Amino acid sequence: MKMIDTPSPNFDIRGRDVDMVILHYTGMQTAKAALDRLCDKKAKVSAHYLIEENGDCHQLVADDMRAWHAGVSAWKGEYDINARSIGVEIVNPGHEFGYRDFPEAQIDTVVALLKNIRTRHGIAPGYVLAHSDIAPRRKEDPGEKFPWGRLAAQGLALAPYTADAKAGENVSYDDALKALGEIGYDAPPGDHAAALLAFQRRFCPASLGQGFDARTKAALMAVI
Repeated sequence: MKMIDTPSPNFDIRGRDVDMVILHYTGMQTAKAALDRLCDKKAKVSAHYLIEENGDCHQLVADDMRAWHAGVSAWKGEYDINARSIGVEIVNPGHEFGYRDFPEAQIDTVVALLKNIRTRHGIAPGYVLAHSDIAPRRKEDPGEKFPWGRLAAQGLALAPYTADAKAGENVSYDDALKALGEIGYDAPPGDHAAALLAFQRRFCPASLGQGFDARTKAALMAVI
């Protein structure tokens, strides 16, 4: 893994130990545009790392500092996600500019970086999350094309659901909605649609936009 020192001025004091990693896509037309923005003092955004499509990895902010990547976000009732997380930006134009598959070299570096972070910080697989997981009303990244299975195969993240949808046929709507919140999503009754889409992007993209179908219910029970 090639590490390039590309310091950003956008950080402050963390104030607590790291126990999460948040994965993003850059959502910009080029890697240079993303780096320029993440290193622009006026933009007031940053991440700890940025991984290019060729696998090069830039470190923008030291792990022990609080980068500004999560924005308004929540997980399991906690809201200052920046204080407890490492933010990793993965170069991809995203849904706005031509969302595409993530190259193998890029994911190889994501895996290597997460192994390194796990060694240093002991991050549990269930706390390697998507930006859309913690900010479902605002964000879609890294999106349904991101290969979470590659990470799960190395014990770095929870695996997508690939078993039979029949396991969800007898799960009630109320139990499925309760599970969505207990997993960690901000999904209060009557305002759960965005969280459900985020869950589907992460764990069962074949059911994206299908509501509480049997596969989604089965996935929810498996994850909980």
